[in-house]
Amino acid sequence: MITKNDVVAVVLGGPSSEAEISRVTGGAIAAALREKGYNAKEVELVPDRLITTLHAMNAKVVFNAVHGKYGEDGRLQSILEAAGIPYTGCGVLASAVSMDKSATKRYLQSAGVSTPRCLIINKREAGDLAALKAHILEAFGLPVVIKAATQGSSIGVVIPKEAEAIEPALKEAFSYSDNVLVEECIKGKELTVAIMEEKGELKPLPVIWIAPHSGAYDFHSKYTKGATDYHCPAPLGDEVTAHVQGLALAAYKVLGLSGVARIDVMLDEHNQGYVLEANTVPGMTATSLVPKAAAAVGIAFPDLCERILLSAK
Repeated sequence: MITKNDVVAVVLGGPSSEAEISRVTGGAIAAALREKGYNAKEVELVPDRLITTLHAMNAKVVFNAVHGKYGEDGRLQSILEAAGIPYTGCGVLASAVSMDKSATKRYLQSAGVSTPRCLIINKREAGDLAALKAHILEAFGLPVVIKAATQGSSIGVVIPKEAEAIEPALKEAFSYSDNVLVEECIKGKELTVAIMEEKGELKPLPVIWIAPHSGAYDFHSKYTKGATDYHCPAPLGDEVTAHVQGLALAAYKVLGLSGVARIDVMLDEHNQGYVLEANTVPGMTATSLVPKAAAAVGIAFPDLCERILLSAK
């Protein structure tokens, strides 16, 4: 049991391309926990020194605030488990699978969870990009979604609307990841559902409808205040809301997630939902989505951080 005298290490930053966002997330979490009376301290992730640092500060638990590499791919979790230090969020396998969009897709497809049609391409097998472009156009048409398999925060994601944009999009995606997903573009509402685990019970938070002013929920729209409208709870009606939350719960279970995670879903014009991906270390910045959903049911940000902390194992 974590007490308020225990040192809580909020691990942030690290070698990821999302390190700066992670530092904002971690700083906000640490401040919120201190507001609740916890002895929370920020720790910059330096992988080969982490355990030494944690032991030196007598840390009893780690609050994982590392986005992307190490924090969401299972590496940090593996290091902490080997050292016997409890941490928040998902375990090693669930983190690794969820970080890799190609692995996530395979898990969802094998379990029959609704997800957009896709083609998974390995860099070594991509072959001639002109021929690949022709295949993509025949199979998916335009627009089409091209995304790196192992990035977050919309890094390495491009949605070509013209044929000549496909090859540059593939090159960009392959610069971030050996595996690239080519996915059908679902037209409709972009939604997200946070799932909380408390005392073994799973609770979906209200659905958020994400409406970026630019029409694309890219890095700029995600992290620029005022660039996107967030409707929470999303005005979908009870039946559609239950459908979307049910899909999110199914994905959470199939991927073996734990703690607080966020599932992204597209809802088409016929109110059919499609799971896109899972976020095992959701952002906790001023524009982040899990705090918005929690606030909609009366959970203040410091209380949310405390609940996540107390779910550590």
